[in-house]
Amino acid sequence: MCCPLQLWSHRPRAQVAVFSQDAPDVHGDGQNLVTEDVTVVEGDVATISCRVKNSDDSVIQLLNPNRQTIYFRDFRPLKDSRFQLVNFSNSELRVSLTNVSISDEGRYFCQLYTDPPQEIYTTITVLVPPRNLVIDIQKEIAVEGEEIELNCTAMASRPATTIRWFKGNKELTGKSEVEQWSDMYTVTSQLLLKVGREDDGVPVICLVDHPAVKDLQTQRYLEVMYKPQVRVSQNYPVQGLTREGEPLELTCAAFGKPQPTDMRWLRVDDEMPQHVVVSGSNLLISNLNKTDNGTYRCEASNAVGKSHADYMLFVYDTTATTEPAVHGFTQLPNSAEELDYGDLSDSRAGEEGSIRSVDHAVVGGVVAVVVFAMLCLLIILGRYFARHKGTYFTHEAKGADDAADADTAIINAEGGQNNSEEKKEYFI
Repeated sequence: MCCPLQLWSHRPRAQVAVFSQDAPDVHGDGQNLVTEDVTVVEGDVATISCRVKNSDDSVIQLLNPNRQTIYFRDFRPLKDSRFQLVNFSNSELRVSLTNVSISDEGRYFCQLYTDPPQEIYTTITVLVPPRNLVIDIQKEIAVEGEEIELNCTAMASRPATTIRWFKGNKELTGKSEVEQWSDMYTVTSQLLLKVGREDDGVPVICLVDHPAVKDLQTQRYLEVMYKPQVRVSQNYPVQGLTREGEPLELTCAAFGKPQPTDMRWLRVDDEMPQHVVVSGSNLLISNLNKTDNGTYRCEASNAVGKSHADYMLFVYDTTATTEPAVHGFTQLPNSAEELDYGDLSDSRAGEEGSIRSVDHAVVGGVVAVVVFAMLCLLIILGRYFARHKGTYFTHEAKGADDAADADTAIINAEGGQNNSEEKKEYFI
């Protein structure tokens, strides 16, 4: 027992001379001692291992960041029961530290009493997961087209967390701010989101990336109010033309949030015919006639706004066999900002459908008129040329008919030599 006491009593002098050097090899490269850094989550167990590559039965001891001896061989001088011996041999000293806290973070030293003495250190890093994860939403109930603000806060973590946003399965980009309190970090991420009707009931997820925790997230479900979506369907006739004398039945369906409370039928730019029967969302014309032609509109409204869908009616003759044009046009607005524009676009869509249904007739009429005009022009030109057809004589040919021969004809012709001023010759 005397030898260890002598070693303990006079070794510190050499220890002071050697260990005062502040540049030991951290992981023991080129030395006989080996150790590794330790990263541990607060409250878990950290294990520190001091190993000897080539054991020569030298003494191994472990010191805390304050240079207090935790274990000397298998003896624990430090009165901290959280340190427990896991393994001791000539080649290894392994110690566990339970219920780790931030105060335990720092450098722990492994010492090997050789000549000269050796020392390396291992660093314990303590991770602290966020204490709380909360989403605050600016408006519990939003209206389509609005931009709302959401804030997600991860409190008291170490190191600072990274916050990610998701809407359903789509990742969004937020703006984060980090505040440091002592050794802890609080991160707040702000997300600005413009909502539409398709976002109603969709979860917005705040997800934390942190080395101390996996799959830590919280979520809020969006509640979005939107104006009605209106559709008009033709119940009868199911297929085919809307002919004179036959019935027509239309049904209007409207969906919105809140559910539409007011629904009505009207005729665009004209009064509703008296024989039209409107019952709730249904419109019935028992006996169609040409005067029923026009655009019939179903309007629905709720607290957010008003929408409509148009049905273009064209009544055909009883003998008509041509396929009908499309009658129904449904409004599908994307946001509250499109209330007026959406109504106008549906009306234009209905008008466009009606114009498209008569395009062929108009084009056919124009072509017929052009062909008829061209035929008339050809007839007139033909009659003109027929009336002016015949034999035409020039002035030079007059008087040639009574001539006995060609020379006489030339002489007697108008403008010939007889009619010209005679030239006289005088001989002296």
